[in-house]
Formats: sequence, C-alpha cells, structure tokens
Amino acid sequence: MTDPNRLRVPAAPRSADPAASRRAFLTGSLAAGGALVAAAAARASTGAGDPAILEIPDWTRYNGFGVDEYPYGVPSPYEAHVVRRNVPWLTAESVSSINFTPIHELDGIITPNGLCFERHHGGAAEIDPAQHRLMINGLVDKPLVFTMDDLKRFPRENHVYFLECAANTGMEWRGAQLNGAQYTHGMIHNVMYTGVKLKHLLDEAGVKTNGKWVMPEGADSAAMTRSIPIEKAMDDCLVAFKMNGEALRTEQGYPVRLVVPGWEGNMWVKWLRRLEVGDEPWHHREETSKYTDMLADGRSRRFTWEMDAKSVITSPSPQAPILHGKGPLVITGLAWSGRGTIPRVDVTIDGGKNWTEARMSGPSLDKSMHRFYLDIVWDGSPLLLQSRAHCSTGYVQPTKSELRAVRGENSIYHNNGIQTWYVNEQGVAENVEIS
Repeated sequence: MTDPNRLRVPAAPRSADPAASRRAFLTGSLAAGGALVAAAAARASTGAGDPAILEIPDWTRYNGFGVDEYPYGVPSPYEAHVVRRNVPWLTAESVSSINFTPIHELDGIITPNGLCFERHHGGAAEIDPAQHRLMINGLVDKPLVFTMDDLKRFPRENHVYFLECAANTGMEWRGAQLNGAQYTHGMIHNVMYTGVKLKHLLDEAGVKTNGKWVMPEGADSAAMTRSIPIEKAMDDCLVAFKMNGEALRTEQGYPVRLVVPGWEGNMWVKWLRRLEVGDEPWHHREETSKYTDMLADGRSRRFTWEMDAKSVITSPSPQAPILHGKGPLVITGLAWSGRGTIPRVDVTIDGGKNWTEARMSGPSLDKSMHRFYLDIVWDGSPLLLQSRAHCSTGYVQPTKSELRAVRGENSIYHNNGIQTWYVNEQGVAENVEIS
C-alpha cells in the first residue's frame, strides 16, 4: 500500500510564486571538484568522536548467518523500505494495475529485477516453461511452433534497454499531482535483456511480401495483443527469456517476452505465445485508440510509439530529502531517449535562470537510461531543481509549458516535460510547477 504521507493530490494544479520568500532562488556559487572533495573530507572528519566508531558494536561479537541460509540472496533488512509501491485508487483491481519502481532509492542505470515496475491487464500468469509454446502464423511461408528449448538454439544477444509505460508522468499533464519521483516517473525500468532477434524467428517462418504488421499475443488471462510494424519487428526487437542474467521474473513475462526498444511499454507483450503476421493492424479501431494522443484542438496524434527524451532528478526529491544539512550535496538523476543516447543533461538549481552541464557517469547505451550527477555545496537556501535532457538526435527535452502549447492537456500519454522539485531550507522537497 502507498504511504499516504508520500502521496499528495492537491485540489488544483500547483504553481510556484517567484516572489514568495520560500521560492527564493539559490544564489550560491557552484564549487570546483577539488573544493567539493575537500569539503566532504572536512565534514567526514567531524565524526571522529562518534561513539558508533569508538564502541564495539554487537554484530562484531557473534557469527553472522552461513552460506546456506539464503539460497537465493535477499537485500539487507535495513533496505526493507526499498520496494515497488502501488497507488490503490488508480484502478479498481490490483490484477489490472501498476506499481512503481523506487527510482529515488537507486543509483547507476540498472534496475534490480525485484524492483522493476509492473503493469498487468489480467494479473501475472504463472507458466510452466516446459509446457509453453510460441507460434508464428499468418502471412508466412511456414507456420512454426517453438518450445523454449527451440528458442534457445538461435543466436542470442544481450542489450540494455529501458522500458517505460506511455502513461509515465501522465498524472502531471494538468499540474503537479503526485509527490515523489517514484510516483511521477517510476513506471520505468532499465535492465539487460538476453534473447534472440525477432528477425531470426520471422526469417525462419518466411514473411510473405504482403506481411506488413506483426501481432504479438500474450498467454495471460487478458490475451494481451498489440500491432507492430514489420520494419520495427525486423530491426531491433528481441524475444527475451532472461533479464540481468537470470530468467525473467514471473511479473516480467516468464518464460518469454517481447522487447521493443525505445517504444512504449504496452507493446512489450509478456508471456509471449503467438506472433501473427498480417497486412494491416489488428482490431483496427481498438489499436487506433491505444496508439493515439489527443491534442488541444480536437485532433489526435496517431501511432505515437517512440518515447521522447526525458529526465528526472531522483535525489534530492520528495521521497529523498536532504538529511545532512548544509555542505556538499550530490544532485543525481536519470535521463533516457527512445531514439538514441543522451550525450548531455543540464541541471538548474534556481528554476531555470542558470543551467550547468551535469556530469555523466556510466555507459551511454542506445535506448537505455543514463545517470547524471551535479556536485555542489549547499548553503541551506531554497532550491528549484530541474534537469533537461539532450538526445543524440538533437532533440532537447521541453518545459511543461512548451509541451502543453503543442499537445494541450487532454492526454495521459507521452508527458516528457521538465520536472521541478522545490527544496526548502530544511531540505524537504515537493512537486511544484514554475513553467
């Protein structure tokens, strides 16, 4: 269940008042890297008289657990709060609902398997892999049925990709709503998938010249189906059976799922049981509604599959306040794009008056998350934190005002506007809007 203290739904959209004293911008200068290191070291030295280091703790007085205590490793009990969370009022039933990755608690770019967000339409199917089959039919020369062992005989590949629900940040279209990065941006995860190219399987079956679309179907009770253009299916889609080196989790589609890099998560069909090739999208009316974003003037954007460049500061944020007071502060977050890599992220601490290029750390992979940092010395003044992602295509993440000027407020999908956190003098952060 969601902690009600971490979730706030105001009666009307919030907007910051630049004239208010609590919105005073931080005007302190950003320190150089060497000075930051020195400041951090000086702060650490103040702990010399700490009884936690002077006294022998209990856990050094007895043996810990043995190697056979946890055949499958579990996190430390002191990390028990790092879990996925649901928002109960989003849906009537949890079997057709969403939970959220605790991105504010994570670092690097890889999401642990047990924390990857879930989206179900009929609950997570529990499938015996020995009994599972994948069929390819329709406009093919040779309909085929694969066992899991058959699939694993094809050349396999490893790729790190993000998976983002198209409704991620969808509640924020009309103003600041959910108070926490986990809730505003947590319908996303980033893992290494192991599988075989969908192209290999389609080539084995032989796609006819009039085969223009592929319909993947899931083995869950919802029989989840989507339509994918043949060009995408033959490009970089994977039929994956492992994530981060181990078998898919049940909730992530065990024993096999579809991976559609850079495209919205509802197309990544889990518990994959069938791939039908056809000459047009299936359930044409239904597909149109699922791949459509309403605009302000009543028109619609159709087939909006690709996920635009986006970023969010994960700490400090409403669920990750500044606890240590003034001094060295690491501002960090995530950025990603469904069209390429993220070569640059800018960060502002004064609501957009001044921007500083953040430090990127870790691998820069196509259609994957990127980790960024900005190291400052915080003087205790209020902060208005934002991040702005640059895609390798040249696209720059827009402000919410820029996005709404084009898209209006009628959609719940594809909201990639710049997120703002206000941090007060006590280090407590909240979700606000300034543009």
